[in-house]
Amino acid sequence: MISEPTQEDKPMSIITTHNLSKVYNPDTVPVHALRDVSLEFEEGEFTTVRGPSGSGKTTLLNMIGGLDEPSSGYVVVDGVRITGMPDRKLINFRLNNIGFVFQSYNLVPVFTAYENVTFIMLLQKSSKKEMDDRAHELLDAVGLSSKLNSRPKELSGGEQQRVAVARALASRPKFILADEPTANLDSKSAMNLLDMMEKMNREENVTFIFSSHDQRVIDRARRVITMVDGAIYSDEKQTPKRTEPAK
Repeated sequence: MISEPTQEDKPMSIITTHNLSKVYNPDTVPVHALRDVSLEFEEGEFTTVRGPSGSGKTTLLNMIGGLDEPSSGYVVVDGVRITGMPDRKLINFRLNNIGFVFQSYNLVPVFTAYENVTFIMLLQKSSKKEMDDRAHELLDAVGLSSKLNSRPKELSGGEQQRVAVARALASRPKFILADEPTANLDSKSAMNLLDMMEKMNREENVTFIFSSHDQRVIDRARRVITMVDGAIYSDEKQTPKRTEPAK
């Protein structure tokens, strides 16, 4: 049995994964999505997890965000062990601490762009003015100020992705977990989006962890973790660089 980390030996990292493993279909044809992954993330990181399809990138982010349970190991976020946490408590923890950007958008189809962006803020009981100001700020930042009242079916795939990113940022979470955040975005939109995320990271010290194949995202990261077959292949710091989109 894995014991709870004590205050004395708890690492200073803001997110820690302890020997995470995930096996799907263990009783039939086992698929090892994660293999004994131990990582530490400091507050304010801007990190990309990369690797080929099936390498475990998305599974790792799902574990860190408490969206899936590991087969073994556990996750500590901001001093709280979230693995095995009761559902209601975990939902409340995510609501107040973690923003998600999903590759499949996960927008509420009957909500407008404004309503999707402000949904988490509504659950947090933010004021109408706070929601209005934040929604306008973010939708303008992602180039969708004219789509405030549009529903997902009226938006392109790229526009839906930008709404999803604005929604993740809206409640000013401590952490953003983003699975392929620039998918379906052209170069200019992707760069604007990354600029906005870097600004939030720099000015509000929000921790960003991406999973991505996109070299534009990888280039912006200050740390790049490479995964192969569910395990960590390399973990390197780098100087980020910004590649301008073609004119």
